[in-house]
Amino acid sequence: MGLKLKFLPQPDGSVRAAVFCRREITGYDGFLHGGIAALMLDSAMTNCLFAKGIAALTAEFNLKYKAPVLIGRAAEVTARLEKDMAPLYVMKAELLQDGQVKVQAEAKFLKNIFLKD
Repeated sequence: MGLKLKFLPQPDGSVRAAVFCRREITGYDGFLHGGIAALMLDSAMTNCLFAKGIAALTAEFNLKYKAPVLIGRAAEVTARLEKDMAPLYVMKAELLQDGQVKVQAEAKFLKNIFLKD
């Protein structure tokens, strides 16, 4: 099934994807499942690295849920490279709805010698 997010590179080096929060990805009634929000943010950070030609794996992932993400509404996922300390990359991502940051993530990714760039 998949989320089918289409990440678009931005002029500042970040990536952005629009998402519609469908009923099928509900956690509590009317709210996006927290695990799906985490998946979206991890995917955004991975795709930001891909846009830079870097294949890396999530090594550490920290999440802050600031407000519920409502089902049946549009949202946006963004990610950016915060620090390049190759082979370690520090990433940040946000899930926004109605212009408000609802979920934030910071993660460390490690370049994997087994992945092809």
